Amino acid sequence: MWRMLCSDSRYNRRAEAPCASPATTCSSRTGRRAALGRFCCSSGTSMPLRKVWKTFWATPASSLMQATVKKVWKTFWATPASSLMQATVKKEYLNLQGRLLSSVKICTCSSLTSQAWSSVSTLHALSRPSDANLPDQWGLSSPEKHYSQMKELHDRWRLSTVNREYLVCPSYPPAVIVPKNIDDDMLEKVAKFRQGGRFPVLCYYHKKNGTVIMRSSQPLTGANRKRCREDEQLLQAAIEGSDKGYIIDTRSSQQALQASMTGGGFESKSCYSSWKRLHRQMERGKALQESLIKLVEACGDEYHNMDRWLSKLENSKWLSHVQTALSTAGLLAECVERDGHSVLVYGSEGKDSTLLISTLAQLIMDPYCRTLEGFLALLEREWVQAGHPFQQRCAHSAYSHARLQQESPVFLLLLDCVWQLWRQFPLALGFSEALLLRLATEAYASNYGTFLCNSDQERCVLGLKENTHCLFQALLRPRERDCYSNPLYEPTELAIWPSVHPQSLQLWRGFFLRRTPQARHLEEVQEEIRNMVIKWGKLALS
Repeated sequence: MWRMLCSDSRYNRRAEAPCASPATTCSSRTGRRAALGRFCCSSGTSMPLRKVWKTFWATPASSLMQATVKKVWKTFWATPASSLMQATVKKEYLNLQGRLLSSVKICTCSSLTSQAWSSVSTLHALSRPSDANLPDQWGLSSPEKHYSQMKELHDRWRLSTVNREYLVCPSYPPAVIVPKNIDDDMLEKVAKFRQGGRFPVLCYYHKKNGTVIMRSSQPLTGANRKRCREDEQLLQAAIEGSDKGYIIDTRSSQQALQASMTGGGFESKSCYSSWKRLHRQMERGKALQESLIKLVEACGDEYHNMDRWLSKLENSKWLSHVQTALSTAGLLAECVERDGHSVLVYGSEGKDSTLLISTLAQLIMDPYCRTLEGFLALLEREWVQAGHPFQQRCAHSAYSHARLQQESPVFLLLLDCVWQLWRQFPLALGFSEALLLRLATEAYASNYGTFLCNSDQERCVLGLKENTHCLFQALLRPRERDCYSNPLYEPTELAIWPSVHPQSLQLWRGFFLRRTPQARHLEEVQEEIRNMVIKWGKLALS
């Protein structure tokens, strides 16, 4: 029932993860509508059910938050239905309550006022996870905690609270790590020179050689090649004691040149003589979303032959995006790990591909990031706190009828790349494929507040941390930890360098084909093998 309702365009805001089952979801729009019609008619409640959902989505967000949820559900339960319909709905009722309210919060998050959000707190009990005994502190880490744990940084870097009121950069957290000899007044000037105020900040410190990875957005040089001396001083301070640094631009040189015609641009060689710019084009936005749609449609088509399947898989270009992301992250890691040079990463806004390759590079180099706790802390630091707009990027799944706006499966692409690493190095990562599948699902439909809103500022204004629970904390509870840990994990201090040859990359079958009968049988076998490995491990310890 839940899948069929989610396929309706009026409710497909944050419905099913984009890999909806080909067995339960039709591969064409006409087929999905017909399937929904057959479902409603078979239950004997076609008109009342449609009327209820129409009423639900036609209600303004402010009143919806206050009273309509209870009224609509009361009407729903009063609707006559067959015994099969009633049994199915009642079985899923408790889960639907939490998912429904969470979806409503997501869809109206950007337009809600503080008063409207406060009214949701009265219904908060509906959206709580089944086990609400979580720590009082929301999240695993913070910029302050991250900085305090890296004592080596304190000589040359400092923790700045210039953005404590979110006035300098709305998408940054209140505290960021910057060079020690760059004061807050200079940071404010640099923020005006970078798109969206996203000035260069530290995201990774390499303990072996003292080099760093920084991220930002593009400089606003424009067609007149504007300069910002404070920006030049900041980047020079970041590589103090080194003769060179690298700038990895996730746009092609032609795209960067076109951006300068509209106010954006790139650093000039004369003003940034110590920095060498490297261009690695990565698709984003609409192109990436359309690639996912084509892949999901190909995976949902059960009637094509081998030639047609291979043709559709190639035309989706999804594996090409995976290859580009891994190769660019490998380049970034090579500059830091092997060449011993600091790197600045950015694209246009610095919220998508920038976060993607900085995260993958840290997984390649840092052993702690490959543990279960370290990986979740990395996602929180590099995606949630760094301002990836989850509400905009994951607003619709691949089966949505809505017109594409700002949707882009960048986070899903990250999880796919991590799965490729996990498959190539099955002993080097401390978490299992089940964790990646859980995160992919939670990004589109969740009982937790981790992936709601677009920035830390929005979460603060809406009181999200006071009204929701953190997914990452829940995943570290003992019961969950046992489920998502890798029983074959063997820690290593060495970097793991992924192969990006076409023969080395595979379709993530556990996600894109997870609803097929073959995949379900494979999951059962993998779970049995996992249980056997855990039992053998316990016997060996005893």
